[in-house]
Amino acid sequence: MNTDVVNTDVNETKTLKVALLGCGNVGSQVARILLEDADTLAARTGARLELVGIGVRTIDAPRDVELPRELFTTDSESLVAGADLVIELMGGIEPARSLILSAVRHGACVVTGNKALLAQDGPTLYEEADKAGVQLSYEAAVAGAIPILRPIRDSLSGDRITRVLGIVNGTTNFILDQMDSTGAQFEDALAEAQRLGYAEADPTADVEGHDAAAKAAILAALSFHTRFSLDDVYCEGITKVSATDIAAAKDAGFVIKLLAIAEKLTDDAGDEGVSVRVHPTLLPREHPLAAVRGAFNAVFVEAENAGELMFYGQGAGGTPTASAVLGDLVSAARRIVLGGPGRTETTTGHVPALPISASRTSYHVGLRVADQPGVLARIAQVFSDNGVSIELFRQSISSADQSAELRIVTHRASEADLAATVASISQLDVVQDVTSVLRVEGV
Repeated sequence: MNTDVVNTDVNETKTLKVALLGCGNVGSQVARILLEDADTLAARTGARLELVGIGVRTIDAPRDVELPRELFTTDSESLVAGADLVIELMGGIEPARSLILSAVRHGACVVTGNKALLAQDGPTLYEEADKAGVQLSYEAAVAGAIPILRPIRDSLSGDRITRVLGIVNGTTNFILDQMDSTGAQFEDALAEAQRLGYAEADPTADVEGHDAAAKAAILAALSFHTRFSLDDVYCEGITKVSATDIAAAKDAGFVIKLLAIAEKLTDDAGDEGVSVRVHPTLLPREHPLAAVRGAFNAVFVEAENAGELMFYGQGAGGTPTASAVLGDLVSAARRIVLGGPGRTETTTGHVPALPISASRTSYHVGLRVADQPGVLARIAQVFSDNGVSIELFRQSISSADQSAELRIVTHRASEADLAATVASISQLDVVQDVTSVLRVEGV
């Protein structure tokens, strides 16, 4: 009788070495989860995820989470060379770019949340990952905890996306929401955002729209299977949005949001292109995105067959963003365990990026004009001459300086015609000032 016992555990759970680059707000939470939930993650991936080191600039810098000191190192290059999985949360272009390239060339799968790097030099990273047969994942680069990139890449891969509108920057959404709900001026709302930790001491990347523009380029690339960079994104921030603009929008039934928009357009010759833009936008208060409050994010997707979809949730913060990072990490670890090629991007063709002048939208125009007969007729004639029709018109009179404040909302027209209309109106002798020009969507 054969008494040999077959060991069904011969293939014991393998161990995958994980290197973490950066230990800020998000990185420290990722490290905590890797250590605290090691057994759960092993059950989900089929491998133990061993955090072998954390690459930082300063080992003894203060951090929100207490982590074993022996994990920290300033030698990030050596750390990534011996890892199976690398998580890059340093931010910035260098040394993050060089370390990611080093990681994939050593055969490691990479998870990153670095939207600026992906928007600037994503194609190089994707190509290197493809050559090495490893996975490059970046769900955390857009909208924090909201699972938006995988649904666009995978769930909607059998559909045709026509348009994406997103509130993808929590700082600017908080500021605009404060201005709308309290009547605060921009500077006061920004100060409150900084006090609560929603805005950095230097908020330029947020309030000037650069952060949202990087995310718009990533969303556009996935949605339209074409590589787009920051240079392809029209970008306008919220620093010129005044309390008067907010009040006028509210009076007309709108709310102002900083939107990232990527949409497919077809010209008169039937040729397709994609417009990618970021700017303050008026939305009707009944639009789903209008209800996104505080520092939350949301992405509204329009597809030919699926119709309208909205993804909503925490757009920033250490723990929510760490959730997105760990989702990518588990996916990459499963790929290593099961085998198969890495998954990076899904660019299958080339749709040209179009300038904002090719877009079709509506304008909300604020004018200060002389309070005298014939002014409205002259302004209306300029609109007519440029092929732009007026949908909504409001007027208020200032008795102090005998001027009138006009607020005009146009019907949809080409951006080029709308811009030409505003330029012509500003030359009229009865127009004292063009006080604001904001785009309108969702009407």
